[in-house]
Amino acid sequence: MRASTKRSGVTRGGSAGARVTASKDGGRSCRGPGERRRRGGWTRPVFVAKDDLEKDVMGDELTEKSRAMTQSVTPLGSYETDLEDVLQCNNLWGVLKPMPSPLKEDNSSMGFVSNRDRVAISSLFHGSSDSIGANCGGASIYDAQEEICVPISAWAYRAGARKEVWFNPKTVRAAIVTCGGLCPGLNDVVRGIVQTLYQYGVKEGNILGIKFGFRGFYSYENQPISLTMREVDGIQRKGGTLLGTSRGGADMDKICDSIQERGVNMVFVIGGNGGNAGASALSSKCTERDYPCAVIGVPKSIDNDILVIDKTFGFDTACQEGVKAINAAYVEASSAFRGVGLVKLMGRQSGFIALNSSLASGEVDVCLIPETKFDLHGERGLLKHIERTLEAKSHCVVVVAEGAYQDEISNISEKDASGNPILTCVGTHLREEIKKYFSGGERKKVDLKYIDPTYMIRAVETNTSDKIYCYVLAQGAVHAAFAGFTGITVGMVNTHTAYFPIDLIVSSARRVDTRGKTWQRLLSATMQPSLRND
Repeated sequence: MRASTKRSGVTRGGSAGARVTASKDGGRSCRGPGERRRRGGWTRPVFVAKDDLEKDVMGDELTEKSRAMTQSVTPLGSYETDLEDVLQCNNLWGVLKPMPSPLKEDNSSMGFVSNRDRVAISSLFHGSSDSIGANCGGASIYDAQEEICVPISAWAYRAGARKEVWFNPKTVRAAIVTCGGLCPGLNDVVRGIVQTLYQYGVKEGNILGIKFGFRGFYSYENQPISLTMREVDGIQRKGGTLLGTSRGGADMDKICDSIQERGVNMVFVIGGNGGNAGASALSSKCTERDYPCAVIGVPKSIDNDILVIDKTFGFDTACQEGVKAINAAYVEASSAFRGVGLVKLMGRQSGFIALNSSLASGEVDVCLIPETKFDLHGERGLLKHIERTLEAKSHCVVVVAEGAYQDEISNISEKDASGNPILTCVGTHLREEIKKYFSGGERKKVDLKYIDPTYMIRAVETNTSDKIYCYVLAQGAVHAAFAGFTGITVGMVNTHTAYFPIDLIVSSARRVDTRGKTWQRLLSATMQPSLRND
């Protein structure tokens, strides 16, 4: 996935071509990649430090030189056409009336942002179509599976507290729900949302925790609980989720009935592609009923397969724990005669955990992900490569993502309650194939150790970076609701937190770009061949 910005002097496209530049009179002109900018035309902005300016002050006046330098500053995004090219987010601005924020004007703990603030979807300009990662020619999402580019806007709304809010905190009744599989950070996000709602002045008792996913909105067995600061105190130090979770149960009519009966006007959905799709559907249902409710998603996917955003919460923790499993496999394999360590990591459609954990470990000989195909048998297949690796250094470590090799071993037409394909266990399949290959004939036997840390990883407490990220996302979600947005999700892009329409980020799964730099780094580290006979 790659998109590019629409800055002065930089094309929105990702490859070299005609550039749009600001002309001297404030207009725009096009020039080809080989043409030089005319002398006296637009120049790159020059920012002058305050201390440097003060040296040129004579009394209260700046020298002509300082004044000229100050006037040459052209702020990023100063062109109206640039700023309007923003991802469109649904909102309630035409339904509700704004009011001053309850947060103090000198709000040093958070600060305020403007609806005119923008976050660039991409910070990278490719000077050549041959550059690595230069897959698309405009602001777009690159679908690595289909090898197509989907154009999108160049900018996103910046996340943060606004000077005006669209909900009165005294009348806010919020609900928080966690959906889908477990992931490190769920409790962190729940606590962060509750804390930020309290900072806005939401009354105690007006924050509901929905039990066991979407069905908890209308289930008589598991009634919502009241979330107070006392209730969420310390939960960030525990894995899992205080609220419980489940897949499916997204009956929007029943859910909408429930929130209307309870007077809920803010709903925070912490979930993956399925959970966010449910949040979008709920937002649409509320709009259909003319019920003003801000529905905000927080993207949760341990696989890191959410489009556009830099990463999902819990991913760093998952990779850290994945490295521990790989290192254990390495110790077992290297301590045995002809030892093979086989580790299966999460990654249903996307191999980011296997890729990043393998790269971080530095002890992996083969990494297999869903985005690449490989042959098991044959002179250039996986089993023969393991045999050659054992001959070269007497041990071998293999890491496989759970979604790898599924076309060959399973019927993936079956789906779970969240709509995810039900997979055959590739780890146990490879374990048996490796044992069989080295069990007879002239081949020497191997000492194979198989490690599947999936449920251990899902259940752990977040690491330091994920804890901070979870709190940032939680704050951003609450700010979005008070800013009057709905049907949107919050995430980080180019290190800045921003808002995105849910329908965009759930349109497909983000996948590893096997022509991109990260996968090329992995191939350089493992020195693994293509593992294909053709």
